[in-house]
Amino acid sequence: MREKLLLCGLLALPGCSLIGLPSPDPHQAWVDLQVPQNNSLHAQEVDAKQWEDKRYFEVQPGSHELTVRYQFAVAPTNIGPDANPLWRDCQLNVKFAHFNAGERYRLQAGTVGFTPWAKLYDERNKLVSKGQPAGCQRA
Repeated sequence: MREKLLLCGLLALPGCSLIGLPSPDPHQAWVDLQVPQNNSLHAQEVDAKQWEDKRYFEVQPGSHELTVRYQFAVAPTNIGPDANPLWRDCQLNVKFAHFNAGERYRLQAGTVGFTPWAKLYDERNKLVSKGQPAGCQRA
């Protein structure tokens, strides 16, 4: 049942993307979220405070900790020969001390088997931070 609910939620996401994003504030740093197809990545918190829009982050210049929720399927090849995909629901924290006003960053997520990862890139595509898992559960 959970898999069906999660699948329905994932199928509904493209409709959400039809609502345009706000224009970036040139006095803040913007963080786009990038996730592999059929998975979901949502902005959750900035500095342990709830973030309202799940599609991106926008933060003041300086140091911040971003928390994202990443939902993904573990492939049967990582579980066993007769297994079905196993859905995981994880949180990851990404700390970065040097967000700059007017810059766009990209937070990318992925997995290696059961282990999620997150990487933050600046607008020159330079890796500036890596996320730390903050807990996972079955979806």
